[in-house]
Amino acid sequence: MSISAVVIGRNEGARLVACLAALKGKVQPLIYVDSGSTDGSVAAAQQAGAQVVSLDMSQPFTAARARNAGLAALGDQTSFVQLLDGDCVIRDGWLETAQRYLHENPKAAVVCGRRRERHPDASVYNALIDDEWNTPCGPAQACGGDAMMRLAALREVGGYRDQMIAGEEPELCLRLRHKGWQIWRLDAEMTWHDADLTRFGQWWQRCRRAGHAYAEGAALHGRGPDHLWVGETRRALLWGLALPLYTLLSSLFVTHWALALLLLYPVQILRLAARKNLNWAFFTTLGKFAEALGVLQYYVARLMGRKSRLIEYK
Repeated sequence: MSISAVVIGRNEGARLVACLAALKGKVQPLIYVDSGSTDGSVAAAQQAGAQVVSLDMSQPFTAARARNAGLAALGDQTSFVQLLDGDCVIRDGWLETAQRYLHENPKAAVVCGRRRERHPDASVYNALIDDEWNTPCGPAQACGGDAMMRLAALREVGGYRDQMIAGEEPELCLRLRHKGWQIWRLDAEMTWHDADLTRFGQWWQRCRRAGHAYAEGAALHGRGPDHLWVGETRRALLWGLALPLYTLLSSLFVTHWALALLLLYPVQILRLAARKNLNWAFFTTLGKFAEALGVLQYYVARLMGRKSRLIEYK
C-alpha cells in the first residue's frame, strides 16, 4: 500500500527544509500546505519536489483547515497518509513501521510513535514540551499533529473540523473512535520536533491556546460519554480565575485574612510535585492562569457570535 505525506507550515524556514528533505523519495505524493509564509517557504518546498497548496488567507487560517486542504489534494492516490508539522523531521524507519502496523491492523485508523524535542535543554519550556510528548504506548484516546492515518477512515468522519484553532487532533480522534476505529501509540521513534520556545511569553500563549482548545472541545463533546476536556476546563477556571477572584473580593469586602486562600497554590504545587517533579508542578499550576484566559476567549467569542482569532506562540 502506498504512503503519502501532508506537511503544513508557516514561516518555518530551515525547519521546513529539513522536514521535507527527510521525506523526499519516501512518500508519494508529498504535499506541502502553506499558510501565508513570507520567508520563502513556498519556493523551498517547490525546490524540494513537494506539491504546494497555498491557503486562501482571506479566510481564517487554522491548522485543521490546512490539513484538510492537503488531504483534499491527495485525491485517491494513496491508502495511508503521514501528517506532519513543518517543524518536525521524520525518523528513520518510522514510515515503514507505521505502514506495517496499519496494514496488519485493519481497525486502526491512526498510529503515532515517539515525538522528541530536538533541543530539550535549550529552555525550561522546551523541556516541559519534551515531557508532554512522553505519553503511554498502546491504545490511545488521541494523537498529536504527527501521525500516520488511514485515508478512508479520515474521509468517513469528514476529516478535521476546519474552524478549530487548537485541539483539532483529539477532537478528530474522538469522532474516529465513535465510528469504531482505533488509535494506537507505538514504542517507536517517530519525529524530532523543534518547539524553539525560549521566552516566557511564548509558553504563556501556548497555554492560553490550550485553554481555548479545552473550552471548545468541552462545548462540542462535553456532554457525550467521553466528557472531552470538561475536567481540564473546570480546573483552568477554578485555579486560574475563580480562586484568585474570590480571594480578591473577599479580602476587599470581607476580611484581609481571605488572602490566606492564596496558600492553596503552593499546596497544590507540592501535591503535584509528588506525582512528577517540582518544575513540572510549578509551571502546570502557573499555566492555569493562561488556560483560564483561553477559556474566557472562547466563551466571549461564542457569546458574541464570532470566531476566535488564532492564538500563535511562535
